[in-house]
Amino acid sequence: MTTKIIMDTDPGIDDAAALTMAINDPSLDLKLVTTVAGNVTVDKTTANALKIIHFFGKDIPVAAGAKQPLIKPFEDAARIHGESGMPGYDFGNDYGKPLDKTAVEALHDAIMAEDEVILVPTGSYTNIALLFSEYPEVKSHIKQIVAMGGSFSGGNMTSAAEFNVFTDPDAAKIMYNAGVPIVTVGLDVTLKALLTADTIEKLGNLNKTGKMLHGLITHYNDGSDQGRPMHDVNTIFYLLHPEAFTTKDLWVDVQTDGPAIGATVGDIRAAYHDGKTNAKVCLDIDAEYFNKWFLEEVSKMK
Repeated sequence: MTTKIIMDTDPGIDDAAALTMAINDPSLDLKLVTTVAGNVTVDKTTANALKIIHFFGKDIPVAAGAKQPLIKPFEDAARIHGESGMPGYDFGNDYGKPLDKTAVEALHDAIMAEDEVILVPTGSYTNIALLFSEYPEVKSHIKQIVAMGGSFSGGNMTSAAEFNVFTDPDAAKIMYNAGVPIVTVGLDVTLKALLTADTIEKLGNLNKTGKMLHGLITHYNDGSDQGRPMHDVNTIFYLLHPEAFTTKDLWVDVQTDGPAIGATVGDIRAAYHDGKTNAKVCLDIDAEYFNKWFLEEVSKMK
């Protein structure tokens, strides 16, 4: 059986790699891709999603979503992903167009048409928050949310906040309080599962897909001598290999103002929510296995 998923994303280099894995793994059935402003503006994230899907010759619908966060001013990550969001490879100019529907409309229609679908947000959660606010009936049709975002060990935008949650903390708060099962795949694991220099070098020699990813990743202004984080790919890795992760059930709150805006705070003592939890938080990962899996997945792509 295949797992039905919908990706809400803001490509972005690591999002492009996550899409690549989701499109090509035979155990995943990617029903819809929606886009949001995040790494770059939503017109660019939409074009980038279409480029990746066209690269693989697939017919997966794409719908453009929110241009800005619910309340907080928009702040992109072009300094990390480049002005286009996906530098390093020429995808050409013929890559199709998005649906006439908005992301929220497309999400509603796709979710209501399915049963037990998994949402995979790898950008800010603005579209998800708008969906839950406008169409609360979709919640019962969602098996779970596997979301890249958050951190319980320090941020990458501030000392407390990770980028996706920082971008739209109000949307994150709505998502975490929606009552839908959530798996949090945050910096606690994504900064450990670094693609090593050896893995990146091998990518370029695998096949056409490897060359494309190598071009993008070598233009990714994130990481260090130890390797480069593929934050969003960890959501797909979790779906396929949850055994590679160490998790803990927690209640997660989101700070929506002040100097810690965008911080995700786990009730680690189970002291403030009557022992209830709202998320399964990933806290550790088998980084060696992640590198091995990444190369093996790409090597199979024709």
